[in-house]
Amino acid sequence: MGMGQVKTTGIVLAAGAGTRLGRGPKALLPYRGRPLVEAIAGTLFDGGCRDVVAVLGAGATEVVAAANLGRCRIATNKDWQSGMGSSFLLGERTADPADHILVALADQPGLTPETVARLLAAHRPGRITAAAYRRRESPDDGGLPPKLRRGHPLLIDASLRPAVAATVTGDAGARRFLRDHPELVDEVDCSDQSTGEDVDTPDQLGLLQ
Repeated sequence: MGMGQVKTTGIVLAAGAGTRLGRGPKALLPYRGRPLVEAIAGTLFDGGCRDVVAVLGAGATEVVAAANLGRCRIATNKDWQSGMGSSFLLGERTADPADHILVALADQPGLTPETVARLLAAHRPGRITAAAYRRRESPDDGGLPPKLRRGHPLLIDASLRPAVAATVTGDAGARRFLRDHPELVDEVDCSDQSTGEDVDTPDQLGLLQ
């Protein structure tokens, strides 16, 4: 592992309303017979996180009633409409301060325990480890091999948590910190596991198979 004694808490950002889908809270999209947030939280545990914080927002009461999140810490973001940043910060504050945090999106159905384990195994102290995926953005890219694109989950070293949190605003999550400190980011190719896509629009509901 090469991670010493530092453990990792997974954070599932599951506060979005999924308005573009019109199917109720995104956390409750059905995935293999379970609500998506429950499936993602299970994947984080299975991949090696010792604790998981589920950050809920839209329809939080409904989500708690419908999803089995018994092993998770639940954090409800009353301010979820302000964007993903506030959910990221709430999750970060809820996680054990000594832990690394692995930030996952509740609407990324392709996440596998292997992707989570791979990030944990690749992580080096003082750095950020990001899953990256190769996928074709358009058919007319001249037959070039698809570029590796950074995605989620993101594993943020315990030592970097305060610095990252200080840059989080609006809907951006850790994006600003990553943009300003590319030298701290290690990308791990997880294309063999998933496309890394999230479910935002009705035509992506096929990802939930």
